[in-house]
Amino acid sequence: MPLFRIHRMKESPRQQFRWAPHVSGCASVKPKDYERRGQIEAHNEYDAWRLLKESGDPLAVGDLLETEDNQLRLCKYVGLEPAQWALPEPKHHDEPETAAQTPVA
Repeated sequence: MPLFRIHRMKESPRQQFRWAPHVSGCASVKPKDYERRGQIEAHNEYDAWRLLKESGDPLAVGDLLETEDNQLRLCKYVGLEPAQWALPEPKHHDEPETAAQTPVA
């Protein structure tokens, strides 16, 4: 049976997420907004959702399930939808410009 990693959304970003308008398509989620909270064996993501609900620790809107091959499923009001980690762009450190050297006469 596949193994799913559980990522719980932190409370502060959860409040923003709950009131944001629903958009379709693959959602981008920030790793800093989540805490890893264990794993569960299930046939598929909806089976994992059901098992967690029956355990008394259900997925909440904004929580994530991550598959063994790193596919993310975001819990929304309408079901579990695809998501991806939004990784920050690497910071580029530009070399400081050097003043042109003029020969001293």
